[in-house]
Amino acid sequence: RPHPPRGRRRHPRCQPRHRREPALSTNGAARHPVADLLVRAWRGPRDDVDGSWQRVAPWHPRAHAVVAVTGRAMITAPDDISAADLEALGVDGFGQAHDPRVMTRLAGPTGWVDVLDAVLLASGTGSPDPRVVPRPDLIDHPRVRHAVPIRSDVRVYGFEGDDESVLTLGVGLGGLAEMSLQVGPNRRGQGLGTVLAAAARGLVPFDEPVVACVSPANVPSLRALLSAGFDPVGSVQVYLPDR
Repeated sequence: RPHPPRGRRRHPRCQPRHRREPALSTNGAARHPVADLLVRAWRGPRDDVDGSWQRVAPWHPRAHAVVAVTGRAMITAPDDISAADLEALGVDGFGQAHDPRVMTRLAGPTGWVDVLDAVLLASGTGSPDPRVVPRPDLIDHPRVRHAVPIRSDVRVYGFEGDDESVLTLGVGLGGLAEMSLQVGPNRRGQGLGTVLAAAARGLVPFDEPVVACVSPANVPSLRALLSAGFDPVGSVQVYLPDR
């Protein structure tokens, strides 16, 4: 997947590898409308399937997104994009919000647009896996470089002695805890994707939601997330506008 442009490097909290970090909790602040939309699509009560869409404030200082669940969509957009602009492009909650013309208008001609991802949610368990340890030394791993510009408070984990497999956990979609993972080429086919996905749940307090976003074509990662207890709830395209 293409990586977002990198600004000034922001390192995860540097600390000894085996020191346990506090669980990443996002329960302290009022929940963002996108977080509400996703959690309701997951746990209910579900919103009406009416094809409606809503513009909402961004949750990140630079990153924006188009998020959809069944029959509903939410959009964060730069100030120079009006509701009339979006309506003229035919935005709706039945899939049109992800139209490439919409994404191009939002991002601008030189902006960055991520791939269309499936959004999955699971509950935190609050039980860390001792095999998955803090790995701030993996700050330059491609998966980490993808996460840092579009999420906040990104923490990096992995396996001792394995510099190619990585788990990131940060404040992401709608202000919820969001994870991503990558298993090194030489360790694939051993179930480690499921181990990392389950470990992400263990790093989030019990019953708090944790998000994973994955391209539907990335079948191994999708299977790993499903095996670790994640449920599909919607879709997202994250973008960085060129202004």
